[in-house]
Amino acid sequence: MLELHDLNLRIAELTLVDGLNLQLRAGELHVIIGPNGTGKTSLLRALFGELPLARGAVRLRGTPMTPRNLPTWRQGIGYMPQNTQLDLDLSALEVVVLGRLQRLSMRLSDDDLGAALEALQALDIAHLADRPVHTLSGGQRQMVLFAQVLLRQPRLMLLDEPVSALDLKHQMQLMEHLKAQTIGQGWISVAVLHDLNLAAQFADQLIVLGEGRLQAFGPPTQVLTRELIHRLYHVPVDVHQDLDGLPYVRTLRAARPILTPA
Repeated sequence: MLELHDLNLRIAELTLVDGLNLQLRAGELHVIIGPNGTGKTSLLRALFGELPLARGAVRLRGTPMTPRNLPTWRQGIGYMPQNTQLDLDLSALEVVVLGRLQRLSMRLSDDDLGAALEALQALDIAHLADRPVHTLSGGQRQMVLFAQVLLRQPRLMLLDEPVSALDLKHQMQLMEHLKAQTIGQGWISVAVLHDLNLAAQFADQLIVLGEGRLQAFGPPTQVLTRELIHRLYHVPVDVHQDLDGLPYVRTLRAARPILTPA
């Protein structure tokens, strides 16, 4: 379990989130949603230890995060930030192998290479293995970096907008793989998504941030209401149910004046 107790996240004098208390269970995918500038990325950075806590505590399976144990803390985390720019003279396969950085020696083992190839194959991007990573598109880089964090075999997975540059097919492919591995490996997975419908399809629990605090926490069927979305995003929406009983959100265009011919 990942426990967040009374977290306060602040950048300079700006408080992003205050009084955040959460318990995130293993084997579940938790998706953070909310308007821009509400601390979604900052929360992931704080959990990785990049952003110091202004107040509060974080514990992973009973172990607290402290400045002293940060190197050890990060070894158990698969972290994929928003920025996928890679100015490296490495192939896609070599970038994926770096996911085993903590255990690599001077000689690359057959196990490490085989695991990297399996990760690329599982995501249907094995054909990119020998391509220089700086020549890849933004979406291809996202898939390669996702393969890299998979190789870490993390206890905690942190993904910041992992599908932002992907087409529909690869969005579904990445999210399906993340969901399956989260369940199968018992990961605690936390992802930031802007697509509310994608979040509704895959999240076990939604973490809704806005106005400096936690607005809602729970399964999509309970959290994604028309009232909540309108209040936070300031757009009119309809919320319906699909054939699986999951909510899907349809935005409504504002009424436009009727133009009469001169």
